[in-house]
Amino acid sequence: MQFIKKTSSSKSIIGIITKIALVSITILLVIFLLNKIDFPAPKKEIEKIINNENFKIVK
Repeated sequence: MQFIKKTSSSKSIIGIITKIALVSITILLVIFLLNKIDFPAPKKEIEKIINNENFKIVK
C-alpha cells in the first residue's frame, strides 16, 4: 500500500482569492450602507469673531 501525497496548490489559491473577495465585498458594502445614513449636521455655520487686539508678534 502506497500513500499518495496531493500537492495541488490550485485549491488553496482559489480559497485565498475567495476569502479576499468576500472580505473586500463586505467592506465595500459597509461603506456603502454608512454612506446612506443621514447623520445629523449643524444647520448653520459656526462663526466666531476674534479681535485683533489679542495678537502679539513674536520674532
